[in-house]
Amino acid sequence: LVSHYYRSLQFSTLPHVASNTGPTTCNVTLWLKKTFGDQPIPQYEVNSQTIDILYELAECNETRDRDVSLLMDDMKQKTAEYESEVSYLQDLLMESVNLSLSSLSSTGSSYLNALVDSAMALEIKDTSLASFIPAINDLTSELHTTESRNREMELELTNLRKKLTSALVLEKQLQEDLKKTEQHLAVEKAKADSRTQNMKFLKDKSEDFKIRIKAAEEQLSASGMDPSLTHQSLVSLSEKLTELKQQTVPLKKKLESYFDLTPVIISSAFVLPSGILKECVHV
Repeated sequence: LVSHYYRSLQFSTLPHVASNTGPTTCNVTLWLKKTFGDQPIPQYEVNSQTIDILYELAECNETRDRDVSLLMDDMKQKTAEYESEVSYLQDLLMESVNLSLSSLSSTGSSYLNALVDSAMALEIKDTSLASFIPAINDLTSELHTTESRNREMELELTNLRKKLTSALVLEKQLQEDLKKTEQHLAVEKAKADSRTQNMKFLKDKSEDFKIRIKAAEEQLSASGMDPSLTHQSLVSLSEKLTELKQQTVPLKKKLESYFDLTPVIISSAFVLPSGILKECVHV
């Protein structure tokens, strides 16, 4: 950090002035000598700005050193307390059960190390049951919570897999349907094109036949043919004949009802109505 500030402060090669008056300059000079020790102090431009920056840096550095020193003293105190407690526990074990660390077997040492590792893993202050049981309960509760979350996530993952499988199957089915639809559309388009061509051909033929019929009719009319012998006239006569045949059907049925009657002699005084007589004659 000091080197970084020096790189930003080295604007010129003016020598360091140690005899500059003022408490701030003296404090900076003492701090620089303390920081660099036996090494020479790098040259920097001496002005109010650089002195203020170095003074602030010196204060920050001294504050950090004091904090580190306090932290080291606290750690040393805790180390001493832990060593005192270890010594007390060793003496207690020796007095109560005549047991020391040197007298433990390899199995006992491994158990003791496992106990210590467990206490460190659980982040408890000691290896007593009063510390282990709450820590284990908390860890068990956390384990149950984690397992419950895992089951929920597995269930959600299973549902997502099912949905994904259904979506993939649906996508495949849609692709197949789309392919079939495209093929069907291609076939129908070909049929429609064929029908269009046939319709155009028939339309052209119809126009050609109309022209030919009209020319033939004009030619027949010029040759003196009776108009009643034309195709249209014959078709009209055929339709009239069909209509007349249909009209005679009820008359025939009415006449058939007289065939079962007993024959009678008609006197000269009895005269049939003219309408019935004409129907009989016609039949």
